[in-house]
Amino acid sequence: MIKRFLALAAVVAMMMPAAAQVSVKWGNTDTRYQVNAADAVRTSSVSSATAWKGERVNFQLAVTNKNEAGDSCSVAYRFSELKNGKSVIPATNVVGGFVQPVITDRFTGCGKHEVDAYGENHVADRITDTNPTVLPGGSLRGLWLTVQVPQDAKPGTYKGYVEVTCAGKATKHNYTVKVLDRTLPAPAEWAFHLDLWQNPYAVARVHNVELWSKEHFDVLRPYMLKLAAAGQKAITATLIDRPWDGQTFDPFGSMVTWIKKADGTWLYDFTVFDMWVEFMMECGINKEITCFSMIPWKLSFRYYDQATHSHKYINCAPGDEAYAEFWGGMLKAFAAHLKEKGWFEKTFISMDERSLQQMQAAIKVIKDYAPGMKISMAGNYHAEIEPDIYDYCLDIFAYGAYTPELIASRRAQGKVSTYYTCCSAEYPNLFTFSDPADAEFIALEALAKDLDGYLRWAYNSWTIVPEEDSRFTAWPAGDTYVIYPFSISSVRWERLVQGIQQFEKYKILIAEAEAKGNTSRVKALKKLLKSVDISKIADQSEKIANGFRNGLNKM
Repeated sequence: MIKRFLALAAVVAMMMPAAAQVSVKWGNTDTRYQVNAADAVRTSSVSSATAWKGERVNFQLAVTNKNEAGDSCSVAYRFSELKNGKSVIPATNVVGGFVQPVITDRFTGCGKHEVDAYGENHVADRITDTNPTVLPGGSLRGLWLTVQVPQDAKPGTYKGYVEVTCAGKATKHNYTVKVLDRTLPAPAEWAFHLDLWQNPYAVARVHNVELWSKEHFDVLRPYMLKLAAAGQKAITATLIDRPWDGQTFDPFGSMVTWIKKADGTWLYDFTVFDMWVEFMMECGINKEITCFSMIPWKLSFRYYDQATHSHKYINCAPGDEAYAEFWGGMLKAFAAHLKEKGWFEKTFISMDERSLQQMQAAIKVIKDYAPGMKISMAGNYHAEIEPDIYDYCLDIFAYGAYTPELIASRRAQGKVSTYYTCCSAEYPNLFTFSDPADAEFIALEALAKDLDGYLRWAYNSWTIVPEEDSRFTAWPAGDTYVIYPFSISSVRWERLVQGIQQFEKYKILIAEAEAKGNTSRVKALKKLLKSVDISKIADQSEKIANGFRNGLNKM
């Protein structure tokens, strides 16, 4: 009987999964810990950070299931509060989760192609909030955490831990945040001019809600609050249908309804435009309203014809008499409406990568029919129209046209001068395969070139299933978005915000040093800024970004 029992016990033991062997080590935020790299974490270990009051700092643990493939484990995590004597940073100020993989490709520049034309690779980018998470045997995941230091935090060293549990076994992993006696203003007060174009149409599709319904605005709110918390300055609005000719998976519609009445006169309905702008302002984004576009990529303008009860199109180009007539009446009505709402001074007629001749013709129409209306443009530099462009954003390959004298002149006039990257630049950029440090470098480059900020054309113009596959048919993977559905963050997003914070800290420190006549501090800060060298970014982005941040924290 005993032999039979022992034999049965042995069989049962063989059938039971082995005890989970989970390794947890501190990693760093420069590394995208890959799914099947479960051998060992050979990267540097970072379990401490220095922050100003009001700043966000990031950490990453590397969690490995050392069991055989097929022997998965449900891994849970818990973030503790951080303590500095009697002072506390609440656990609610610590957010994050496991960094899950998405499909990416490689840099190929711009141009139409099949989705899978440039390969299929997996890269860790999506910071999920699924807790616990199933970790397959033989796999590795990064566990990301972001600590928001309160603006009223007492200076000192705060100690906290991350508890990781698998198969009933919990381990604690300690870390520290040294809070300096410096305060970063609230994001709404940041000087950095961040302009990431929003796509509310993509949100409606992913959440399966009716456009502009209460449900639509309810699901939009977390996305736009996240954007506001990064210091976003501009509201992306559309005046016409498909200003970019439907280049994204979710095309932009018009927030203004153009109606040609039966008697031939025109009526413009701004209801949706008003709802969108008011909503965005409630979310804390209120410096600019950028309206696209008088020069769409396809010069065909949609309107509703009351006489035939159908939608029609008028085809006309800048410089045509029909173009001036078509836009003139709308601009008059739009300007009057904006003045009534109190928005005229912050509204821009916005153009994207248009030619000099087209711009000159459109500017003339704006001046003729809506005097005083501001204009913004992203594209190449044209000296002939520079005085007319209040918010000018140059491509990274063209921003050399910004001379120190031009920047100073524009700044004295209250004008905005920024730069942008898109599918044409390999780095610095925000592709899913980009080095995480590239995202932080973006704001540092604006600082190094004495620019006001950065523009990118896509905050959330998602692919078909963005949480699984970031590839698209025209540009490198990840070019169309930096956050995921349900307001899920990304490694790229967190590092971008981290760079913006360094921009703000530098501006505060150098302004203070100059005001006090502290020449040695000014000299030290300018020397530190010289380390931001874009010619070295291909293989030194980590060294540059981390070195600059660490140097600032010592000032």
